[in-house]
Amino acid sequence: MRVRFWGVRGSTPVPGKGTVRYGGNTSCIEIRSRSGDLVILDGGTGIRPLGLELAKSDPLTCAIFITHPHWDHIHGLPFFAPLFIPGNTVDIYCPPDPIHMRGAEYILENQMIYPHFPIRRAELRADVRLLTLSEGQYVEVGDLTIGNVLMNHPSMNLGYRVEGDGASLFFTGDHEPFTNVYEPEDSEHAEYQRLVDRRTASVDEFVSGVDLLIADGQYSEEEYATRVGWGHSSFGHALDFARRVGSPELVLTHHDAIRNDAELDAIDAQLKKRPEAVGLHVRLAYEGLEMMLGET
Repeated sequence: MRVRFWGVRGSTPVPGKGTVRYGGNTSCIEIRSRSGDLVILDGGTGIRPLGLELAKSDPLTCAIFITHPHWDHIHGLPFFAPLFIPGNTVDIYCPPDPIHMRGAEYILENQMIYPHFPIRRAELRADVRLLTLSEGQYVEVGDLTIGNVLMNHPSMNLGYRVEGDGASLFFTGDHEPFTNVYEPEDSEHAEYQRLVDRRTASVDEFVSGVDLLIADGQYSEEEYATRVGWGHSSFGHALDFARRVGSPELVLTHHDAIRNDAELDAIDAQLKKRPEAVGLHVRLAYEGLEMMLGET
């Protein structure tokens, strides 16, 4: 199973001379099975250059799994070139909007309507299906199996476990550790803590034993302290997650838009020296990073 990163930023694209090495595109990961089955995780702006590469050889069949429909995870979709090529088949999976009880059709189709975009879904030339995922649902894409678990984010965010070719990986999407919203002296604290512990254990069990953990690591611990509730993890949270689930390899992604290449280099070096990183292969994601997992 081959993994390639096409977009590693969070919140907004950040092109420019300061982001050349790590890249300025938002979330997008390509996964290929040994037999050529194609799964794409997230449709941030990184999906645009991926689409241009894929358009060189058609017909194409692929499945795109959106962790959640915040802009930085979907705003590359209308620029995914294979959608405009007859004969291609593209399935796009997305979690629902539980607040307004709307599914993938509404969420993604309305991204391409006036006055926001000049091309409507009806004008796409590929065979495109918009499919709403339920929590815990499994999908088979050729030799790859994709399962999901509900993470913690202000939007319904599904973390994806992908298995195939004797290997497995998990991508958190955007995730903040489950925490108790009550103070210890509050009467609701103990009951809510039991809920926090159950949710944490449920996610850990689902992720346990993966060969590769791709995790939201947007903030330092100091930054996170002023951004609790924003739906993202600190570097320490990601390291702790990897150790709890027994993953030997951790790749941090969703880099904060404020960071340039030099700052990310410094973070990468510091992470490798942290006591929590002992026994882990830790690195920061960058556009073009390729990894091979399992059978080759």
